[in-house]
Amino acid sequence: MKRSVLDLWVGFFVAIGIGALLFLSLKVSSFSGMDQKDAYTVSARFDNIGGLKVKAPVRSAGVLVGRVADIRLDAETYEALVEMRIDSHYVFPADSFAAIYTSGLLGDQYVGLEAGSNTEKRLADGSDIKKTQSAVVLEQLISQFLFNKPAEGQDAP
Repeated sequence: MKRSVLDLWVGFFVAIGIGALLFLSLKVSSFSGMDQKDAYTVSARFDNIGGLKVKAPVRSAGVLVGRVADIRLDAETYEALVEMRIDSHYVFPADSFAAIYTSGLLGDQYVGLEAGSNTEKRLADGSDIKKTQSAVVLEQLISQFLFNKPAEGQDAP
């Protein structure tokens, strides 16, 4: 009789452990509870996206407003085309600015949206964000510092 009660408790704690591992795996994989049906798609072109990945967060003022839906290379311009799904609760002006930032020490990258000033036109499904800033590549910055090389397109003083 005591053996069966002990087996029951062991099974109970194993089930709790499996549930905790499932919860942690969903948190680490950037699973979003955001309803994808209630969102609109916008795209932006970047010269360099660094380590940006699909499902990376899209944030505005630190608030999660969407996720990166797709990343592909434009065969004509050789720029990265990033498609983002923005929650329909958040409507941004058409002249908004998109930049790729790094968060934390681990180097996870996300897209930051900064609202523009044009209140007449808004981003809608299928819109393009024209103003973008590419990811800062640490290796290029270190190289410029070490070799005292000015950025391309700029003259040395």
